[in-house]
Amino acid sequence: MIAGAGLLAGAMNSMVGGGSFVTLPALIAAGLPSVSANVSSTVALYPGGATSAWVYRDGLKPIEGLPLIPSLVATLIGGLAGALLLIWTPSSVFDRVLPWLLLTATITLTLGPRLGAWIRARFSAGTGVVLAIQFLLGVYGGYFGGAVGVMMLAAWSLITTADVKALNPSRMLLVTSANTVAVLCFILLGAVAWPQTLTLGAAAIVGGYVGAHVGKRLPATVVRAATIAMAFTITAVFFWRAYG
Repeated sequence: MIAGAGLLAGAMNSMVGGGSFVTLPALIAAGLPSVSANVSSTVALYPGGATSAWVYRDGLKPIEGLPLIPSLVATLIGGLAGALLLIWTPSSVFDRVLPWLLLTATITLTLGPRLGAWIRARFSAGTGVVLAIQFLLGVYGGYFGGAVGVMMLAAWSLITTADVKALNPSRMLLVTSANTVAVLCFILLGAVAWPQTLTLGAAAIVGGYVGAHVGKRLPATVVRAATIAMAFTITAVFFWRAYG
C-alpha cells in the first residue's frame, strides 16, 4: 500500500502537485500516528522536490519587487518554527487540525491559476508585509506544506507582475529551503519512521519518472481535475475521521 501510494504521489508531483494528499492517508492507514505520518511523508517526498529545485537553478535571477535573499531568510526561520511546532503537537490535536490544513491546500490548488490575479486586483502590499507573509508560509511549509508553492505565488503577486514561469525557480528554491530545514529537524529529533519513509521515497522516485512521461501525453486539464477531485474526497474523509 505504501509503495503504491509513493508511485502515485511521485507521478502527481511530477505533473501537477498534491502528492501528500496520497502519502499522508496511506501512512496513517498503515498504522502511523498522524504527526509521524506527516513527518515521514515530508521526508519521503523531499528528494523529488530538491531535484526539481536543482533543475530550476539556472533560472534563478533577480525579479523586480521580490526581495529574494530576505525572503529566503524568512522562509528558513519559518520552516524551522513550523517543523518544531509539528513535533510538539500531540497527534490527538493534529488529527483535529489536519482536515483544515487539507481544506486550505485543496482550495489553494483549485483556485491557484486565478488566486494571484484576484489578490492583486483587490490588495496591495509593501515588501515588509510580503516578508511577514513569507515567514508564515515558511511556518506552514515546515508544519504541513500542502500547496505552499501556489500560496507563495499568490503572495508575490502583491508586489510583482512577473509571470509564473519567471517565478518558478524562486518558488522552488524557497519551498525546498523550508522543506530542507524541516527534514533536518525531523531527522535530528528522531521523528522519522524510516522503514515506511524509505519505501515511500523509493516508490515516489519511480512514480515521478513515470509520471513525467505520462504527463506529456495526458491533457493538463484532465490531470488537474482528477487531482482536485481526489483532494476534495480525501479532505472530506479526514473531516469525517476527525469530527464524524
